[in-house]
Amino acid sequence: MSILITPTEPDTERPGTSPDSLEPGSVSEPPNESRLASESDPSTRRGRRASQTGTPTPPRGFWFGVWRGAGAVLLALLVLVSAAVTVVPLVIGAVPLTVLTGSMQPTIRPGDIVVSAPVEASRLSVGDVVTFQPISNDPTLITHRIRSMSAGDSGVRLVTRGDANGADDPEIGADQVRGRVLYTVPYVGWVTNLVGGNIRGPLITLVGLGLVGYAVFTIVRRPRGATERNTP
Repeated sequence: MSILITPTEPDTERPGTSPDSLEPGSVSEPPNESRLASESDPSTRRGRRASQTGTPTPPRGFWFGVWRGAGAVLLALLVLVSAAVTVVPLVIGAVPLTVLTGSMQPTIRPGDIVVSAPVEASRLSVGDVVTFQPISNDPTLITHRIRSMSAGDSGVRLVTRGDANGADDPEIGADQVRGRVLYTVPYVGWVTNLVGGNIRGPLITLVGLGLVGYAVFTIVRRPRGATERNTP
């Protein structure tokens, strides 16, 4: 009786594989630099979220840039106005006052805010716009332009007149002047008049400081995703 022995063939490696390779899909490939960069890209994250939820992400085009630019301009304008009405007067010791009448038109109109700072009588001159008490120790204030000045035994005397008026005001003493107008902020007084008198000052100051603080925070804060990856 004969026994047939079939020689066994040695194992041959499949082209493109190695003994240490695993079946496809068993272990994910290690991440590389390009994949890490794509994962950190906000647009890639938006696209992945859109694919998961089934909701397409709208493109940010021309009108988005227009609205964003308009919002930035509006915020900058609000910050400038708030600083002019609240921050600057606090720093220099001035007082913002709302103009109620048209006696100084067209230079100063009703609804404008004038910022008036204390000044010594020796530094006043003809042509200055000053805020004064027409009657000593009376809280009523008027903002008019100095027409003439004279020195007497009782001190410096002033004659004022509103730019829109046809006659001079009664003469006043320099001690009745509460400040010289430094600058005018137009139209803002109409907004402040909508707020009650008792809380008007603190509220305007709070809003102004809040806007200025928000603007500073927006400028100095570091946006998300701004960290760059160092690549060799």
